[in-house]
Amino acid sequence: MTAIALMTVMVPVVIMLNLLAYYFLVPKKYRNLYDSSAISDKLGNFFSYSVLPYFLIVSFVYLLVKSQGVIAESMDITPYYRLAEFIFSMEGNTVSSFQTIMSPALTYFSAFIYLFGFSFLLIFTFVVLVCTGKVAVLQEYSIAVVLAYLIAFPFYIFTPVKVTGYTLPTVTPLLYELNPVISEGLRSVDPYFDNCFPSLHAALSIIAMMLIVFRTDLKQLKVVAVVLALLIQFTIFYLGIHWIIDFVGGIVLAGLCYYVATRYRERIVRKMTVLLEPLGKKTLK
Repeated sequence: MTAIALMTVMVPVVIMLNLLAYYFLVPKKYRNLYDSSAISDKLGNFFSYSVLPYFLIVSFVYLLVKSQGVIAESMDITPYYRLAEFIFSMEGNTVSSFQTIMSPALTYFSAFIYLFGFSFLLIFTFVVLVCTGKVAVLQEYSIAVVLAYLIAFPFYIFTPVKVTGYTLPTVTPLLYELNPVISEGLRSVDPYFDNCFPSLHAALSIIAMMLIVFRTDLKQLKVVAVVLALLIQFTIFYLGIHWIIDFVGGIVLAGLCYYVATRYRERIVRKMTVLLEPLGKKTLK
């Protein structure tokens, strides 16, 4: 129930943020285009064939990764923990320095950025690419996100790394102690708080930022994406969640996924089109 309670708070807030961003960050020429009823049929076809398949694929992979506990238990997978020992031997208590400026206001702000800002950035990137009709970039985004989840998945299953707040005595798990609804809601998708390496908060926010900055011409959104991505990187340390090496792994993962998605998009899409063509025909009926 706590997971549902957390979602009942997050969903309306993220929707509101997306609506505000739509009217303030999407150029008027795109808003006028998509508000016109004259192109409703064309828009429906665009969603069905160009958007829906990628949305479904990303959603499926997301649910797969978030079901890791059930999958590991059903397959009787025993985690291999030496990666956590290696990380600690490499950086020790370095991440504790981020909490030297701890304050209640900063903690609440960081929690908002981590929970709502991250979700907003990922969702609005998808939304704005749809609204501006940038199908190629939408495909790149979908490919990069799916690839990031799939690469991180084996690490989460076989080499889980606990959050710093529950590992280092000098680091407080600020996010998880902020409210029981938050801690139990997050536990529903990460039961042992050990989905640290690589950091998907780092990887996915950087992927979204790079695509917005380098693959669109939306100047205001570029500034918002850069600022928000930087704030997200700060929160993963300050809130007692990630290690420095998690962050580095997230950066490497983001760079790899961005490169593959932008370099090999056409080749990947051609193969995906063959597989998704039956779905596209059904949704267009």
